[in-house]
Amino acid sequence: MGTDEGDERDEDGGSDPQPGVPDTDFDSDGSVPKTPGVSVDRPASESKTIPGDRIGPVDEEYRYHDPDSGDRASGHDHGDGHRHTDDGDECGCGSSCGCGDHEHGRGDAAEREQVPGASDRRPSRRSEVVPDGGARPANVDDEGNLRDLEFTKPAEGKSQDVYDSPADMRVQRPGEEDLALDTPSYEIRSRMNDIETPDSKTWFMELDEAVIDDGRCIQCGTCVASCPSDSIGIGDDGLPELVKMCTGCSLCWDFCPRGGLRYERQWKITGGEDNVKGAGDPITEFSATVEDEWRENAQDGGLVTATLVKLLEAGEIDGALVATESDDDPWKAESFLATTPEECIENAGSWYNQTMALGNLNLGQWEEKLDVPLDEASLALVGTPCEIEGIRALQDFEWGYASQEHGVRAIDYTIALMCTKNFNYRRLMGEKLAEERDIDLAEVEKMDVLHGKMMVMGEDGEMLVEEDVENFHDAALKGCDECADFTGYCADLTVGSVGSSEEYSSVIVRTEQGLDAWNAVEEDLDYHDLEDRSAVGKLQGWDKKKAFESLERPFDPDAPRFIEYTEHAENYGTEVAPHDRGH
Repeated sequence: MGTDEGDERDEDGGSDPQPGVPDTDFDSDGSVPKTPGVSVDRPASESKTIPGDRIGPVDEEYRYHDPDSGDRASGHDHGDGHRHTDDGDECGCGSSCGCGDHEHGRGDAAEREQVPGASDRRPSRRSEVVPDGGARPANVDDEGNLRDLEFTKPAEGKSQDVYDSPADMRVQRPGEEDLALDTPSYEIRSRMNDIETPDSKTWFMELDEAVIDDGRCIQCGTCVASCPSDSIGIGDDGLPELVKMCTGCSLCWDFCPRGGLRYERQWKITGGEDNVKGAGDPITEFSATVEDEWRENAQDGGLVTATLVKLLEAGEIDGALVATESDDDPWKAESFLATTPEECIENAGSWYNQTMALGNLNLGQWEEKLDVPLDEASLALVGTPCEIEGIRALQDFEWGYASQEHGVRAIDYTIALMCTKNFNYRRLMGEKLAEERDIDLAEVEKMDVLHGKMMVMGEDGEMLVEEDVENFHDAALKGCDECADFTGYCADLTVGSVGSSEEYSSVIVRTEQGLDAWNAVEEDLDYHDLEDRSAVGKLQGWDKKKAFESLERPFDPDAPRFIEYTEHAENYGTEVAPHDRGH
């Protein structure tokens, strides 16, 4: 950087070296040292180039090495800043020299006589100027061809030491080497950490602090789908994690059903006034079953699978986001896009862990399975009530969702599964069943939660486990306790087993879209009016009571849809701005 006062000079009159240009030290014999790692092979007819503008003193005598002869030739200084050798290359500058009349650049006598003192010394002519404004490099011949260079092979298995400072040395401003930092970082980052976060911003770190780290995450994936910068991914533990820099847009917080989304307000927005009382005021309700042979592998009456098959066959949808079994872990559910009736039937059945369904709405990963452009795709989503709340809220707003945008807009049909709670896979399958009850997960054929019982059946139909579901509550997701949405108020269709006899499914049609789906599958069903509405109502009431006991905030369907982080923190005792303490 320059100043208005001019360049400062050293005591000896020289100027400070330019920034980024290293000082040049000369060997004891006055020659310029070779660049480490690079040697230049010159023809025997050329002498070594000495810079015309010297940076330091050079001894009276110098020597250069003729690589072909192995000999050394001596030279002497004429006082004009150039060396003259005894073998005819008088200046010793080599082929890049512009000094005068040797074989590389001979001047005439008349020209020399025009220069004062020409009889005593040679003219001080500049080297040939090249387009970049400098002189031709010493390793380029008269034709402009680069001579052969020999490079030192880089060291393997370690970084090249291009600096003389230790690799782990902190970089600070000059004079502040003793600056203390909690973690190795640049000083500017330390100073930025002192800047207070604007009140209007909520970061992923707040969501992490209040929901994920607190064990309240329900693994719906809404935060992943809401992030416009695609900064949130899914970790190996099935939980959301930051994979790129957070921009502080607040959307992950706003749409989280355990964070900023007041989910009971979303019921009212989606379904109207009646959706906040009892089991809601659905259009119609049935107990139904599928008579096809494939139903043996389905849950209860097979209504979900039958509906998806009919929608695909009718061309109403291009695929359905469902759950499938992991290739690596038995009875672990993962998201899967079924695009054929066969894939729907193959993945019939229920699973008892979340799949982060909304975190898999990046249609690019399913592009090879879709026969239509991504922005034209129509999909059905099968999920838990909290996942349906999340997608409904996302669809209520118009803005870009990065890679999830097409997936958010593609969901045209939603089917909610009646749900009181879901489970952590490792705790339920690994600890509760495999370890504590010695169940071989590879031999499990079917699982169900029915009439308050956890039931696990083997391949031959043997009942391996039949216990009160309360015995497995410590394997359940903690955030499920706060949910009062047993019957999926925001869905087009709700399907479950409560309220119907064995091998029948209870079906609640909530919207006109849901009625269209029902009409598409009706002819393939054996159905009648819902057998026991009171059973659905009682379980819905129990679920609400549990939620009211667990919620630390007021339950209010008429309050604003979004809850400020500071309000949440006040109710739950969560730290405000956790990143300010180095989260």
